[in-house]
Amino acid sequence: MVSVAVAGRCDPRLRGVREAVADNFAAHGEVGAAVAVTLENRLVVDLWAGHADAARTRPWTRDTIVNVASATKGLTAICAHRLVDRGLLDLEAPVAAYWPEFAQAGKAELPVDLLLRHRAGLPAIADPLPTEALYDWATMTAALAAQDPWWQPGTRHGDHVFSFGWLVGELVRRITGQRLGSYLRQEVAGPLGLDCHIGLPATCDARTAEFLPVPPPPPGELGFEEQLLRRAGPMTHQAFSNPPHTVADINTGAWRAAEIPAGNAHPTARALARVYGALASGGQVDRIRC
Repeated sequence: MVSVAVAGRCDPRLRGVREAVADNFAAHGEVGAAVAVTLENRLVVDLWAGHADAARTRPWTRDTIVNVASATKGLTAICAHRLVDRGLLDLEAPVAAYWPEFAQAGKAELPVDLLLRHRAGLPAIADPLPTEALYDWATMTAALAAQDPWWQPGTRHGDHVFSFGWLVGELVRRITGQRLGSYLRQEVAGPLGLDCHIGLPATCDARTAEFLPVPPPPPGELGFEEQLLRRAGPMTHQAFSNPPHTVADINTGAWRAAEIPAGNAHPTARALARVYGALASGGQVDRIRC
């Protein structure tokens, strides 16, 4: 059992959250973490503990940020829906009305809403790409524009693991002339005062926590992801591993600086709680609409 001091503040009525955070270190081997909760747009939990690196040389602090994987998708969707609110994006219009190259491979009539609902049939790119393509917006969006749908759009649902970000982000870029990270910063993070980035400045590297792999399973057993990929077909393999990357890539400056809007936002827990709390309260917090 390892006792770790939990810093921050917590509403006395929610002291069980502080206890659960401490238990996560004592009983489950957590290295570093933060948790924040808003209730009716009030921050009622803001806790952190442990270390921001596997070597345990850097304490996790109030301002530590970390890659939040698929929690990025909601931020990207917010950007698209702001354009809908302003009448600049029609969810029922063809994607190709905004992004003409997308009309390739029989996708001329595919509507915008299917991208946001993971029903477009574009969770993966069939042609193998190098790891470097992850960091090249033009390469990824061109490959998705040329891709044949893996199923008839609208007839099935499947997690667009990484493609969601480039598909929706390219719509934002075509309409506004801004990349997703810039638009998020100007329209959402800035007004709400969020310490949240898609496309992390190098100046933030020193306070970014390492992204650590899930501990390996016991000898003779397969981990969840390995089980999934062993049972999966080519589409799922491509969705997760094309372009190929590892957890080690997630800790590089190239990954952090890139805009991968389905998987590489870097916020504090407090920032993420604030923006999602606003969504839970009708899209507004402190008289600011997100």
